[in-house]
Amino acid sequence: MKIAVMGSGGIGGYFGGRLAAAGEDVTFIARGAHLAAMQKDGLRIISPLGDAHITAVKATDDPVSIGPVDIVMFCVKLYDVEQAAALCKPLIGPDTAVISFLNGVDSEARLEAVLGPDTVVGGVARIPSNISAPGVIQHMGPFAELDFGELDGRDSPRLNAFHKACGDAGIQSYLVDDIEVAIWLKLAILAPFADVCCLTRQPGRIMIEDPHVQEIAFAAMREVIAVAEAKGVPLPPDALQSRMDMMNGFANAKPSMLHDLEAGKRIELDGLQGAVVAMGRELGVPTPVHQVVYAALKPYVNGPPGD
Repeated sequence: MKIAVMGSGGIGGYFGGRLAAAGEDVTFIARGAHLAAMQKDGLRIISPLGDAHITAVKATDDPVSIGPVDIVMFCVKLYDVEQAAALCKPLIGPDTAVISFLNGVDSEARLEAVLGPDTVVGGVARIPSNISAPGVIQHMGPFAELDFGELDGRDSPRLNAFHKACGDAGIQSYLVDDIEVAIWLKLAILAPFADVCCLTRQPGRIMIEDPHVQEIAFAAMREVIAVAEAKGVPLPPDALQSRMDMMNGFANAKPSMLHDLEAGKRIELDGLQGAVVAMGRELGVPTPVHQVVYAALKPYVNGPPGD
């Protein structure tokens, strides 16, 4: 398959790298030092699932030079959706799928507003990973999984082909009928993970080992699940327990929001905690944990206060 990766950080760099290592035609769209390092030295993946070094990497900052592709793996930050979506237009052919592997729950609608409904596909990436140095992706955890599915649940030859490519590359992937449920289930673990780690400035182990922090994480999970249910999303009966059980896999990981917070970068606060608060207010669902986290982190939304 011909694949373009829009946003080559922890998610795009890891999964795109695995696909490239397996022989798929992958081009990474990146910028700055990360792009320069990939063009010079290739892309390295450091992972408990096996290291990789893709030496002959195709990487650019110009989507026009790539042309139409079969799949766009859309892996940017929530605050860059519209700008990055516009850059994707030269990549779109008659049957291209742009799969959103973003955090939050509204990126598909935002992408559709720019690219049209027939192109956009829902997706979920479950992996604790980040750029540890230019050209290097660090994976910190025992899992690396993708979910994807057409937004209307229809059978999809284009996604069947991508699913096979993922399998051939050793990527655990799932082609799902109701991608909206998968997207909300991710938010129900991701937002609480980011909540407690960013408040404490500690990695995931803090929400496993400290019972007070763990209870805050559990309360945050309950808030997200309550909002989803109020919106009519048909979450499974074990949604809360399965999210609680997942926490052990995050012991050695930090959420991307904490990486960005520590680096003095912009954070995805409005698209995660802010979205939970806004939806809760609209639906009459109390979200006190997310309200506190949103207020505490709001001064850092665009970097350190005063910068």
